Amino acid sequence: MSDPVVLTPPLTDEDVAGLRAGDRVLITGTMLTGRDAAHKRLVDLIENGDELPVDLKGQIIYFVGPTPTRPGEAIGSAGPTTSYRMDAYSPILIEKGLKGMIGKGSRSREVVEAMVKHKAVYFAAVGGAAALISRRIVSSEILAYEELGPEAIRRLQVKDFPVIVVNDTEGNDLYEQGVKEYAIK
Repeated sequence: MSDPVVLTPPLTDEDVAGLRAGDRVLITGTMLTGRDAAHKRLVDLIENGDELPVDLKGQIIYFVGPTPTRPGEAIGSAGPTTSYRMDAYSPILIEKGLKGMIGKGSRSREVVEAMVKHKAVYFAAVGGAAALISRRIVSSEILAYEELGPEAIRRLQVKDFPVIVVNDTEGNDLYEQGVKEYAIK
């Protein structure tokens, strides 16, 4: 097994173009969080021609709604949210410069097409390992929509945050590849 790819956001077209479905990745640096309520607000702003509260260019959004933070910790348990809930909004955000998304589960054909067209990738974080994943989050700061509680947009500082590429810039899908490989065996 090859060593994981190390990425430091913000990402460029070149950063994501070399990734392939199945690649293991460690993210170090900053990334954003947001779930469906925040995504809807961002898309509403875009459609109205209003300014966004965050710059999406080159960013990664982690689909997460963390639990309350315990004293002395950067964040509570922070496992991935099912990604299809963001599918209605993701193509527009990708078009505005979003380069990566982290969640769990498959994405729609429209999202995959937007990733191919605008050079973005979708990563999976391991569901059920939220407490372990949160140890890779060094700091958390709310940037927008504090009233959404756990669904607020946050800036996370992460170190060696482990993900796997599910959908790459060529439209490959790790979930489909896995089924095909299993069927052959």
